[in-house]
Amino acid sequence: MMNVEMFELGPVMTNAYLVYDSQTQKGVVFDPGMYPDQLLQRIKKLHVTIEAILLTHAHFDHMGGVEEVRTHTGASVYIHKKEEDWLADPMKNGSGRWPMMPKLTARPAEHILVGGETLQIAGFQFKVLYTPGHSPGSISFYDGAHVFSGDALFRDSIGRTDLYGGDHKTLIRSIKGKLMELPDQTVVYSGHGPETTIERERNHNPFIAG
Repeated sequence: MMNVEMFELGPVMTNAYLVYDSQTQKGVVFDPGMYPDQLLQRIKKLHVTIEAILLTHAHFDHMGGVEEVRTHTGASVYIHKKEEDWLADPMKNGSGRWPMMPKLTARPAEHILVGGETLQIAGFQFKVLYTPGHSPGSISFYDGAHVFSGDALFRDSIGRTDLYGGDHKTLIRSIKGKLMELPDQTVVYSGHGPETTIERERNHNPFIAG
């Protein structure tokens, strides 16, 4: 059975997700955010073996805790090919663009994705959807009932496109061509804010509806 726990981490309250099977005690982490102590304490308390760290994209607020979580869990990191070099580049991941922000870097990811793959990890199956626009290598992970959309789609909103490599038209194409094609009842776990559903966003999101 899939359990999904969300943790708001870092200065911009980024959603990190711990997804695990309470029977097998195996799981994955989506977007470990920054300052992931709370997440790591929960993993330790549950005695969950983390088999993968899945990055929807490499902005600093989503990847800032990668090294700490990787060190504590031994899990491999997955990222899209177009952002594999962002982990080591503060200007691309954005941490080098904010004077008060530490310049964040991480070692290379163990697994590079391009979109279209089906991942079998921790007893779960995730289809990798290439959903660029918020950033060039943004991806979403769909398991048939839930989609982890990163900063592509939010409840009543969409990701910003004024950061390095962002493009509004590309994002709208990604949302309409990939995410809005998912079943209505699909639960959307976004990079910020509360969960929603594809049906709700199709009908009420002002950037999509109409």
